[in-house]
Amino acid sequence: MAGTWSGPGTVTLDDGSSERIRCRATYKVIGASMDMSLTCASDAYRFNLQAAVVAAGGEVSGTWSETSRNIGGNIQGRGANGSFQVIAQAAGFGASIALKTTGNKQQIAMKADSQFRAAHISLSK
Repeated sequence: MAGTWSGPGTVTLDDGSSERIRCRATYKVIGASMDMSLTCASDAYRFNLQAAVVAAGGEVSGTWSETSRNIGGNIQGRGANGSFQVIAQAAGFGASIALKTTGNKQQIAMKADSQFRAAHISLSK
């Protein structure tokens, strides 16, 4: 997973509208620790997600932040070998994130309970 990935996606907002986005992700992996930076943008929408997680025995935990909205919290879930299912939580916010890596392709699906409802992203290395 380590390295830089990029590709298209869509984001769905709470009013039901959706927009096409372009995304770039950078992963730094050191042993069981991983730092992630994901930036996605369209003409009218942008988000910057940062996360730092540690995997142990199939469990994943860590912290996350979304810098353009000044929000952050904890991540917990399961994952190994490039596939993760996690829940990101903060005060007044919760999101599920599924990430699956196969070779040089990666799929990310996010669902949230806020203005940002969902994102589906396809990245390539």
